[in-house]
Amino acid sequence: MNEILKKFTVTDPFFGRYESLVNNVVIPYQEKALKDEIPGAEKSHAVENFRLAAEVIETGKNSAEFYGMVFQDSDLAKWLEATAYSIQMSPNEALEKSCDEIIDLIGRAQHKDGYLNTYFTAKDPARRWTNLAEAHELYCAGHMMEAAVAYAECTGKTKLLDIMCGMADHIYERFIVQKTPGYPGHPEIELALMRMYRCTGNEKYLELAKHFVDVRGVDADYFLEEQKVKGWTVWNNNCADREYTQNHVPVREQTEAVGHSVRAVYLYTGMADVAATTQDESLKLACQRLWKNIVERRMYVTGSIGSSYEGEAFTKDFHLPNDTAYAETCASIGLIFFARKMIDLEKKSEYADIMERALYNGVLAGMQLDGKRFFYVNPLEVLPGISGKAITHRHTLPERPKWFACACCPPNVARLLPSIGSYAWSEEGSTVYSHLFIGGMLDLTDTLQGKIKVETNYPYDGKVVYRFEPTQDKMDLTLAIRMPFWSADTSILLNGEEAKFEIRDGYAYLNKAFMAEDEIAVHFDMSVKKVYARNNVSADSGKTAFLRGPLVYCAEGTDNDGDVLGLRVKKESAVTIGEYQADCLEGIVPIEVEGYRMKDQDNLYSFERPQAEACSIHLIPYYAWGNRGLNSMRVWMPEME
Repeated sequence: MNEILKKFTVTDPFFGRYESLVNNVVIPYQEKALKDEIPGAEKSHAVENFRLAAEVIETGKNSAEFYGMVFQDSDLAKWLEATAYSIQMSPNEALEKSCDEIIDLIGRAQHKDGYLNTYFTAKDPARRWTNLAEAHELYCAGHMMEAAVAYAECTGKTKLLDIMCGMADHIYERFIVQKTPGYPGHPEIELALMRMYRCTGNEKYLELAKHFVDVRGVDADYFLEEQKVKGWTVWNNNCADREYTQNHVPVREQTEAVGHSVRAVYLYTGMADVAATTQDESLKLACQRLWKNIVERRMYVTGSIGSSYEGEAFTKDFHLPNDTAYAETCASIGLIFFARKMIDLEKKSEYADIMERALYNGVLAGMQLDGKRFFYVNPLEVLPGISGKAITHRHTLPERPKWFACACCPPNVARLLPSIGSYAWSEEGSTVYSHLFIGGMLDLTDTLQGKIKVETNYPYDGKVVYRFEPTQDKMDLTLAIRMPFWSADTSILLNGEEAKFEIRDGYAYLNKAFMAEDEIAVHFDMSVKKVYARNNVSADSGKTAFLRGPLVYCAEGTDNDGDVLGLRVKKESAVTIGEYQADCLEGIVPIEVEGYRMKDQDNLYSFERPQAEACSIHLIPYYAWGNRGLNSMRVWMPEME
């Protein structure tokens, strides 16, 4: 995917702002967080842990000073990956120098046999590889492998890649050559090894990725047996709960998305990548089944997944509570990863539709508009005084913190946003697929003799224009444009006339020898849509939500007299789409809906029906909520006549 990433430059106002924010604010801020330099923020110690591990390697003396989660290394890895994309977009000598110094430190913390993990090096060296269920060694290795590939591809520097090839070779020796049983408690290394394979061409890494996919769940009792003999624990995980770690049955027999939601979608991403690379039909069918179960039964309207605080997990079909949703930012990012790999398996618009929904709603909501605060959990309903306070709602914070003790989400957002080009486009032979509608320049000079320029004010305007800049007289290609599910009436014009195209699986295919004067203009239906859930979704019974383009909208107390619980949407409500407001929440298009406000009563319960007053309900995009102080918020609102 990085080949496309290198070819695409973002220029549009929406994602252009986010890329600038990541470069200028998010990455420097997170570097300070990882170095424990932000007053009042949770301590990270991630960089310091590598210093401690390097001391152990160099002096031979063990230390018990490791601080943080057992997977603390992965926070630094994701940040390094983010910096790689940032440096590629906007060269920064000071940032690159800082990264190189950190990479030198990582190299110093590596054992001669290739092993790399600060927890076990600095704190507990005798126990390495004895707790695959909980200790996240393979997970941390996977994230650092992803960082290594990104840094090599974006900067041309291979030191971190060499370090992680050493770790990958160490893992190969243990699990393939020595045939040591086991598989990751937290999947991630599967998808990372596939990136290593494509970057290096080393067949061992493909073999190892396929091995971890193939053996998972074959011995469903592996973690339980490991627990009996290891004699120590990290979190007292119940290893008898095989669904939690997706090892209840072999992956090709799995039919429902179960357990920890981030682990699940990371696993499914690796499975889809292996399936596409090896043409494994049985693995492809499993991925299709799991995808269908997620998006048709276990996904929030915002593209978020994970209904339960307990285990950060999927629960049961149609169980999608709004005020206690877990909906972790990392889970939406993992769903995007899964969707992108499903696109590689088969070009169907449904995957890009969900990828877009999760991006614009589930992911963007996870970061404050200033780039300095982050949500771990993304609920669809927030009530100050209950959210973040009640024992059942302590995870659903009403305001974003500066950092977390478990800080997996902030650097995950930081690495996704500057790599967005690889999700927006793909290229197969002479066919170029436009999955996401982001303004910018796609340089195809090396393959199709020219460039494609995209101009748009998406997601607030439904017009997307493609212009062509051939290096010679023409660009002979097929442009495949996704037809979003939410656009009931999409028009495609070629040079002002109705274009000829073929629609297959939700993509419009336009084949032409494009000249410099050619222009394709796509107009999407940007009318506001009312959304209704199935009857099975009890949390949304009798309620409606609002969608405009890819954006889910919500009501915040700030815009609605401080209270969202008393709001009712008029069943046949008129909807007013506001003008674009550049000075509000970094630029939004608000919506007003006809509705009612129910007058509150004095008693807890009453025999009197509450009285209703007509009012306008003010809605903003969900991703922008929580940026104006402590506030109530609701996505789903009751309807009444």
